[in-house]
Amino acid sequence: MVYFAKWKIAVVVAVCLLGVAFAAPNLLDRSTTENLPGWLPNQQISLGLDLRGGSHLLLEVEAQTVINERLESIVDSIRQTLRSERIRYTGLGIRDSQVSVHIKKPDQVEQAYDLLRKIDAGTETVNENGKISITMTEDAVLKAKRSAVEQSIEIVRRRIDETGTKEPNIQRQGDDRILIQLPGIDNPEDVKRLLGKTAKMTFHLVNHTVTPEDILAGRIPPGTIALPDAENESAKIAVHRKVEVSGDMLIDSQPTFQDAQPVVSFTFNALGGKKFGQVTSKNVNRRLAIVLDGKVISAPNIQGPILGGSGIITGRFSVQEANDLSLLLRAGALPAPLVILEERTVGPGLGADSIEAGKVASVIGLLGVIIFMVASYGRFGIYADIALMFNIILIGASLSVLQATLTLPGIAGIVLTIGMAVDANVLIFERIREETRNGLGPIAAIDSGYKRAIKTIVDANVTTLIAAVLLYQFGSGPVRGFAVTLAIGILTSMFTAIMLTRLQVVVWLRRTKPKTLEL
Repeated sequence: MVYFAKWKIAVVVAVCLLGVAFAAPNLLDRSTTENLPGWLPNQQISLGLDLRGGSHLLLEVEAQTVINERLESIVDSIRQTLRSERIRYTGLGIRDSQVSVHIKKPDQVEQAYDLLRKIDAGTETVNENGKISITMTEDAVLKAKRSAVEQSIEIVRRRIDETGTKEPNIQRQGDDRILIQLPGIDNPEDVKRLLGKTAKMTFHLVNHTVTPEDILAGRIPPGTIALPDAENESAKIAVHRKVEVSGDMLIDSQPTFQDAQPVVSFTFNALGGKKFGQVTSKNVNRRLAIVLDGKVISAPNIQGPILGGSGIITGRFSVQEANDLSLLLRAGALPAPLVILEERTVGPGLGADSIEAGKVASVIGLLGVIIFMVASYGRFGIYADIALMFNIILIGASLSVLQATLTLPGIAGIVLTIGMAVDANVLIFERIREETRNGLGPIAAIDSGYKRAIKTIVDANVTTLIAAVLLYQFGSGPVRGFAVTLAIGILTSMFTAIMLTRLQVVVWLRRTKPKTLEL
């Protein structure tokens, strides 16, 4: 064919066949597609929360907790520094989001000030007549809060992925909030239970010098804290504040059984295994407390050095509790607690109604376009309508392959694309009409019409594509769903309008060799 290269024909046919193959699974039930052979396309379009139904959670990250923990760390560092230098002090503590300490001897104030201002790079240190105050800088506070939110999003994603939930939508909202949408989840209680736990695990040595009577009387020595016993809520266990090994050094955690009781096994990374081995080697016959979210879940006696970098957490766990704890430890600890601000459940019935309404709108729009094109351009309008059908097929195939989530605004984008898809053909056909009126023959008119219209078509579609990209980049939720289908629709409509329609016209020209064009 003179006006359409053979490689172009091969590309158009291949794309159309692949589009049909990848779009076909959307016409089948999900259970049927799961049983298809692995070499066949079996991915269906991912439906969003508003179409499939599910749960919507809006969480807030209590980032101030991270700031408080950092201030507590500064307090511990100050205590160790001043004691090692034999500098006498009093009133060490946190007041109004700053750490303050009073140096007793005036001749030691300057020495203390020089030492304390080097403790944390993100702080400002002020000396007022022997009272030294340390405050985190504004940049350090913002950086800590931003980091807490980013880490929380990653941990939340890991935890939800571990539960097997498909196609979750997890994204940041504002400065300190996380939006979670879980399509197909009607009862989010299990997810809420997992997200509600910080899962911050640390290992501390038990302070055997502190008796239960001392704890009740409040006689807790410096460097020691009394934590609740998870197995006995009314009791507390005194542990050294120093963290011997941190849970963030864990690389794996699995539920298992020991003596027919559910337990949780854990494995450290190389550094964690080395620290764990050193602690257990130096403290044989002492108790090592395993602390989870501020509670002692187990405090076993160290029988001997544990050098393998792994261990067992025992407790009065049920099978479900052991599974949940191992999942939390594998996913990692949240840097700060999460608070549920908003919770909504969307029933699948509402989603089905939305899909049905979208189908009706699409069919009406499609019929309107088909009738208009046939009435306006006759045979050429039929070619444009065939291209439009393949355009819809390619949109469905693209959504399936990319696993882009289809939402109700996304359906609106598809309906809009149906109306816009024939714009390119209208421009081409009108240009061909104009060339025919100027006296050109059928072949010359068609060739000139496509060549002259192509620049206008590309310019118009590229500007719309840029708008869709910006909507996706800066929008959220529904806006992104609309932008995705709009962008895909623009690309597929350019292909079908320019390539597929022209192929049909060229085939017709070769077969009939008309003397005039009825357009």
